Amino acid sequence: MDIAYNPARASWGAGILSPLSPNTIETLESRSRDVQERTFCKWLNTKLEANGHPPMASLVRDLSDGVRLIQLMEIMGDVSLGRYNKNPRMRVQKAENVNKALEFITSRGVKLTNIGAEDIVDGDLKLILGMIWTLILRFTIADISEEGLSAKEGLLLWCQRKTAPYKEVDVQNFSYSWSDGLALCALIHAHRPDLIDYAKLDKTDRHGNTRLAFQVAQDHLGIPQLLEVADLCDTQNPDERSVMTYVAGYFHAFSSMEQTETVSRRVEKFAELMQSIWMSRNDYERRVKVLLRSMEDMQEAWDAKIFVGTYADAVQHTASFQTYKQTTKRQWVTEKQDVATLFGNVQTKLKTYGLREYVPPQGLSLFDVDGAWNTLLKAEAARSRAINAEIRQIKDNLRRKYADLANDFERRLRQISSELVSIEGPLEEQVEQIRELQTRIPPISSSLQIVVEADAECQAAKVDENDYTVFTVEDLRFELELVSQSVSKKIAFVDNQIVSRNMTNLTPAQLEQFESTFRYFDKDESNTLSQSEMTAALASLGIVYSDEDMDLIFDQLMADYGAVTFEAFINLLVDIMEDQTTPAQLRESFRGIAADKPYVTELDLRVASLPASAIEFLRQAMPLTQNDIGEPEYDYESWIEEVFEQEAQ
Repeated sequence: MDIAYNPARASWGAGILSPLSPNTIETLESRSRDVQERTFCKWLNTKLEANGHPPMASLVRDLSDGVRLIQLMEIMGDVSLGRYNKNPRMRVQKAENVNKALEFITSRGVKLTNIGAEDIVDGDLKLILGMIWTLILRFTIADISEEGLSAKEGLLLWCQRKTAPYKEVDVQNFSYSWSDGLALCALIHAHRPDLIDYAKLDKTDRHGNTRLAFQVAQDHLGIPQLLEVADLCDTQNPDERSVMTYVAGYFHAFSSMEQTETVSRRVEKFAELMQSIWMSRNDYERRVKVLLRSMEDMQEAWDAKIFVGTYADAVQHTASFQTYKQTTKRQWVTEKQDVATLFGNVQTKLKTYGLREYVPPQGLSLFDVDGAWNTLLKAEAARSRAINAEIRQIKDNLRRKYADLANDFERRLRQISSELVSIEGPLEEQVEQIRELQTRIPPISSSLQIVVEADAECQAAKVDENDYTVFTVEDLRFELELVSQSVSKKIAFVDNQIVSRNMTNLTPAQLEQFESTFRYFDKDESNTLSQSEMTAALASLGIVYSDEDMDLIFDQLMADYGAVTFEAFINLLVDIMEDQTTPAQLRESFRGIAADKPYVTELDLRVASLPASAIEFLRQAMPLTQNDIGEPEYDYESWIEEVFEQEAQ
């Protein structure tokens, strides 16, 4: 709140509209002199007593010899005035002392008007009060300044500013504005609210408020009580000079307090600044140490890691490295930026306050951090290359491992196939050789699982291509099945050949037909026929039986052979189709040649592809008759009856 100083104020009391009479003015001036004398004397005594000198009782009497005046000047000027008459008895000695003091006052730029040594020696109170007031202005009030104003105006403006928040206080001068004691209480409360509870003051108790302010100021603020309560409260116009002298004590007390607070605040602020910088520096150094140590530890850990040579282990190394890059490294990147920012903040603070630049300890500068970071990046790249190389080597090893197993597996199968093709010699020896080959298939088949496991390892390692082999597991499984079937078929073929060889009653054409029929209906290639397969095979040969007869035939074969093998099937056909040379079978055969005629011709026999010797024998043996055109006809019926009857006899 801006409060301007208003020097224009009526010299009469508030509410008094008429001018004062000459007698009244003289009475007021006399009273003011009394108040001033008492106030100024107390003010001077504070100086004397503070420096070990006895107090004065009267300005007129105690200043007349000049001794006290010299002592006061030495105290106020903080100098020694040299030799003087300490116990003057003569007037001239007293005048010399006073002149010495007055000369010092003048030397300090203080202008004294209408006063000389004789006035003081003679005790002219009015002039003495004027001189002391000049001293008060010079040594107590002159250094007061507020917004460019000085002395009285500056002091008044200071009081107005400090008391502005208090609505009951209106400081317009150094006279009646102080008569109720509230302005003094307000000054104290504004600076030391702990000393006075302003809100609880009885604003109408002029004497009580003034007395409280005097007492608190003296006891707690070291402001001597230069005035009496009556000097303010019992007069309409308190003495301005006395009030100024007393209030100036408030200014100096609180200004000193404010100055103390200011310097304390400045020291505190500086201490806080330096502590903040110190903490930031320590935080920077601590965090840089941790960051550098962490990066070193990580590199040492990488150097200590060993690959065990498996893809799972390599994948674990890869996962660990990726986790580091996504977590730890990102934390380090953030921390690296943060410590750089922290270092910059420290330097900015120091520069802002004109302080010396911070130089980190050796090995902890940002340059050192950047160097360590570059080293980390190189180690990181080396670690990545090592892991990738390990994975590539492992994948190549897996390729080679699978290829070696697959190629060896295929080679063994090919060896069996090659040996199977080259088998020759007697059928019985061939069977032995084939069965020996057959015994080598189960171990090979068992080893396929090892190939499968090697292939699974390749798939787990995402090995899609393999330049070391052309064989997949499916290829090998197919070839194994093919070789197994080839061996089984070979055994069945040779066994059947043995059976066929022993079937002397069947022509080669019949054996070929029967074998192809058996193979065709042996759907599962087990070299055996089920009942339904056997029924279908016989039907394809034109041999059909009832279901009951077929059941009997199948059961008999199962009882004799344990299964309808090729041998059982061939023997069954032999039983059905073997040339038994019985009358019935011969008649049936001749009827087939004669196309159901009761006789045959030579042409019929030739069409039947009988050998010429057989035809000639039959022409001579069978009874001969002639037809209507004279062609020979041979009666095979009569001949058969004749032959079998003769054999029977």
